[in-house]
Amino acid sequence: MTAPARTHTSAELIRAEAPVLAHNYHPLPVVVARAEGTWVEDVEGRRYLDMLAGYSALNFGHRNPVLIEAAHRQLDRLTLTSRAFHNDRLAHFAASLARLTGLDMVLPMNTGAEAVESAVKVARKWAYEVKGVAPDRATIVVAADNFHGRTTTIVSFSTDETARSGFGPFTPGFRIVPYNDLAALEAAVDETTAAVLIEPIQGEAGVVIPDDGYLAGVRELTSRKGCLFVADEIQSGLGRTGTTLAVDHEGVVPDLLLLGKALGGGIVPVSAVVGRRDVLEVLRPGEHGSTFGGNPLAAAVGSAVVELLETGEFQRRAAELGVVLRDGLAALVGKGVEGFRARGLWAGVDIDPSIGTGREISEGLLREGVLVKDTHGSTIRLAPPLTITADELRSALAALEKVLAQGV
Repeated sequence: MTAPARTHTSAELIRAEAPVLAHNYHPLPVVVARAEGTWVEDVEGRRYLDMLAGYSALNFGHRNPVLIEAAHRQLDRLTLTSRAFHNDRLAHFAASLARLTGLDMVLPMNTGAEAVESAVKVARKWAYEVKGVAPDRATIVVAADNFHGRTTTIVSFSTDETARSGFGPFTPGFRIVPYNDLAALEAAVDETTAAVLIEPIQGEAGVVIPDDGYLAGVRELTSRKGCLFVADEIQSGLGRTGTTLAVDHEGVVPDLLLLGKALGGGIVPVSAVVGRRDVLEVLRPGEHGSTFGGNPLAAAVGSAVVELLETGEFQRRAAELGVVLRDGLAALVGKGVEGFRARGLWAGVDIDPSIGTGREISEGLLREGVLVKDTHGSTIRLAPPLTITADELRSALAALEKVLAQGV
């Protein structure tokens, strides 16, 4: 009789990674084997409440049944054709996503960084062909403390030395100004400016929310100066902040909108540049592409994501439960929390450094059965699936209160 296959422990699996995986991440010491909704389970069967949601890739929860069913149906039919041929799912996906965002056309890609790179190319092409900028002179204005990805071009305009150091020479053509500073932005924009590229809320920086009126000011300035407003909503978009898009809080519409993460429902990588027709039409066959961009499986899942958002349910949940999150964090200010920033179901929480670093607090919450992730210094991020319940949210906040009270 064949002996049953041996099950490896979490510790064994973590040790097995070290010699075979590049060390570009520093994960928390948990090995997830199963997941459902807002909960994950490790290989030993311990359960954890997920308060990170894959950096917003899992807005609709783990293995959302609607999205899983859409993927299953498509897996039984067709998964990939490349863009050498048409497929029967792509037009519907593009049309529904354009309708959801109030824009005209879609450039489908796979990862968030690809969407950013694509927008950089489109903005430059538009600057040369439409605005009349001299060849190879186009500039793009970005904000300090941004996070748009980690490709060589993107780290060229990062101010995070961890992301930059050792990866030069860097791509020219970018100007960096302070975030949330319209005067500095105005001074940086000139006749060479193709676009202003910003996150409506800076996620990696610690969920930094600009002053009211900043996004409207960016929209007015870019329109007046004759350059594009590119909004990176890869983390902030698709329901996370209580509206479909974070720019919706100020009622502004960018020229190019960057989406990813939640667009793939936590199942497949899907990203997109969504924008004005006259901007995206500067691209011609052969100038940009992706073998997997717009593949039928991605289009099927992406279409199902759009259908979920069209109901408005997830935006409402994020807005309503965001009140629970803010109230719970406010009660912890002075009890280990120095301050926080929150919008919808997304918060950056600054912990008293005397209690511990963000990493140490994250490890303490792990021991309490709650998964979060630190960012810089003593700041942690909270971004649960939008399917979380009020009771689950309160239990996570109670765990945070316990960790803060005990110390690390």
